[in-house]
Amino acid sequence: MPLSFPLRSRGPVTTLIGAARAHILGERAGESPAGERIGGDGYPGRVILLTGATGVVGGELLPLMLEAGHRVRALVREPRRLGALRVNVQISLGDLNDPFSMRHAMRGVDTIVHLAATIRDQPGGTIEELNALATARLLRSAERAGVERFLFFSAMGATDFQRTRFFQAKALAEHAVRRAPMDTTVFAPSIVYAPGDPWLTLLERFSLLPAVPVSGSGQARYQPIWAQDVARCVAASLDEDEQDDPGLDAAGSRERPPSESNGSGPTLGPKYELAGPQTLSYDGIVEQVLEAKGRERPLVHVPLPVVRAGLRGLELVSGSSAFATWDEAELMEVPMTTERGPEDAERLGVEPRPMAEVLGG
Repeated sequence: MPLSFPLRSRGPVTTLIGAARAHILGERAGESPAGERIGGDGYPGRVILLTGATGVVGGELLPLMLEAGHRVRALVREPRRLGALRVNVQISLGDLNDPFSMRHAMRGVDTIVHLAATIRDQPGGTIEELNALATARLLRSAERAGVERFLFFSAMGATDFQRTRFFQAKALAEHAVRRAPMDTTVFAPSIVYAPGDPWLTLLERFSLLPAVPVSGSGQARYQPIWAQDVARCVAASLDEDEQDDPGLDAAGSRERPPSESNGSGPTLGPKYELAGPQTLSYDGIVEQVLEAKGRERPLVHVPLPVVRAGLRGLELVSGSSAFATWDEAELMEVPMTTERGPEDAERLGVEPRPMAEVLGG
């Protein structure tokens, strides 16, 4: 899923992860002094701050939020990427690395939907900085601003012990969210796709070759879920406290996945593992794309050491224009499945569609 990034030395990565862990999981020594809470004057009514509004999921979620009547503020660097919807939202210019723009974006906000993420290093920061540290900073600003609810996008299977930088960073960010003194909801999707997204576009371009190269064994298993179905799950979670819901039980609360405990106090908010109805290997996903395009191609599996060396070399030569990075390719060796399958999405009133049905062909 190619995104622009500067070539960075890999040496400080371990140090960055350690610093992120200390910042997120350490003592809360940086508490703001009394009286620093940001007020909501001038912003009557409920405002939802959306990060990642121009991404694959954000592009599907924003129209749903507006249709539901939510007052949405988008934290963006390039408002033009919002398209025609930019006239219907409050725009806050900036990004998660800018404390001033983040503080300004918080004014009058009572709910945050945090979708922004990256799977490769960016000009504005590393994977660890933009996924883990940025989330921690956003949570601190939210707490000072009196935000009541925080919805966070993690990743299925993200743990501290994962081999990839992205999953480690997401795990650290999720730890921070679960410790936050506000209502939290965590979404952990399997691999998310949409027709025309950068990942599927790359696979379609590969399908023009005589054979399609696949990094590694191609046997890691996923439960791919359409971005529109993911967006509908988030929208349902946002609305569950505001309207009568057919998914509510006799006690007036929605059936949710089992809650977790932080071991030291209150029960944590729900965590939804969002999965599609099919379990496919990475090879199987590539074959779905080929079928949708009406092409038959053999798959050629490239050994991981060769992929690593090739992509590292490509990064040296092409810099930010590299079509893929090793950090991205390594993700295709990490399974993302849940025994519950699409059950959590169905609890939110969404029946995910199979990949073949979404892609057509």
